[in-house]
Amino acid sequence: MAGHGRGKGTVLTAWERFVRGEDEVPGVRPVVAISWHRCRERYRVDPLLTEAPIAVAEVDRTPEHDVVFTELGFCAASVAHEVGHLNGVVTVTDATGRILGEWGDPATLARASDANLAPWFCWSESAAGTNGMGTALEAHGPVLIRGAEHWCQAFHSWVCAGIAVRDVVTREPIAVLNISCWRSQLPGPAVSWLANAVTKTQCLLTRRARDSGAELVASFTQARVHSGAALAAVDTAGKVVIADDTASVLLGVPASTPAVDPTLRWNPGLPELIAAARYASSQAARNPDWVGSTQIFTHLADEPTSISIRPVFSSGHLIGNLIWFSASDGAQVPHAEQPASTGVKPRRLVAVRDNRMVLLQLPEVSFAESEGNDVWLSTDEGRLRAASPSLDKLDGELADAGFLRVHRRYVVNLGRIREVERGAKGELSLVMDDRAEEVVPVSRRNAPAVRRALGI
Repeated sequence: MAGHGRGKGTVLTAWERFVRGEDEVPGVRPVVAISWHRCRERYRVDPLLTEAPIAVAEVDRTPEHDVVFTELGFCAASVAHEVGHLNGVVTVTDATGRILGEWGDPATLARASDANLAPWFCWSESAAGTNGMGTALEAHGPVLIRGAEHWCQAFHSWVCAGIAVRDVVTREPIAVLNISCWRSQLPGPAVSWLANAVTKTQCLLTRRARDSGAELVASFTQARVHSGAALAAVDTAGKVVIADDTASVLLGVPASTPAVDPTLRWNPGLPELIAAARYASSQAARNPDWVGSTQIFTHLADEPTSISIRPVFSSGHLIGNLIWFSASDGAQVPHAEQPASTGVKPRRLVAVRDNRMVLLQLPEVSFAESEGNDVWLSTDEGRLRAASPSLDKLDGELADAGFLRVHRRYVVNLGRIREVERGAKGELSLVMDDRAEEVVPVSRRNAPAVRRALGI
């Protein structure tokens, strides 16, 4: 009853105020407060929603996904009896929040079906608000949601804990393992059991990533014998597994011949390369002999560079692509269109200071900077860690709100630029109007967009 009782006090009061439009949420954990903000501001989920919607989104399944679903299904079934005695159910969802399987006490399963806590219904945050499954897809590590911490009032009688399995290369979620209990506490070891199950599954994915990386290195080594062009091998996400000396400079990644570790991947930060790799994957699924070509902007180059792409398979499964530079063999790869705007612009940015959520008006933010696994905001209140897990995601949310990507590590508020400095070789730097007058570099490939945006 502890989770339910918690909802009757401070958290429920904060939830009622936040639903009415207030921003102060005293006594609410940051992970929950940030989730509430997403539900209200970005996803516009009705807090009076009484059941989850039917799932409509489809996910392209890969061999890695099948491995994960099988392993998590086995784990869930193995504890279903124990959880059932505590009025609980165990669920497995895919990356969209769609429930794939459910196990547990028959009476609780019947009660859960009233809220569509059942297979083929969607429990992402955008569909059902704050909950163990959906919030685990947005966060890293185990997520515990109790009582009134759920965004939708109809789910306040539930206590749930979920954790996502993530691709070891892209860090994108593949599935979620979740335990939900009706008006009772979760089993004591529930969170540690979830973490252990996911760690075991991640080890399987790491082993598969090592094997596919080794295959890509072998294909790279063999291809170098037959061609003198600059060459790199990338995985299906466009991350670099190995590159020769010339290709490493163009991609902005370490040169490694031979590769130090086939599980290591480097992100070159080149959206056009990622788009080309994804297109190559779709074509190779129809024709394994497909070869394509296109042009992309690379690092340290003012003009686009021609590349040729050839998919690499292992045991009939696509594992990546070989990229030749200054070559143009094969079918032309179309340039990816920019995704259409959703028309919903963020009114606030969410940051975290200690254990508190800070809601920032957009004009208060000078720029965002990627540093390691975190995104930091330079604001009128100082340097704050952003709630957004990646600069790419933040860039997408702010693209129509007066912010611009000027470097692979920086997104700036165009309205906060005070001066533009030109270097001896024509490079640009932006002097921001914050108290420290911080300087943000502009990469060569982003310089034309900056000039257009500023009219210079």
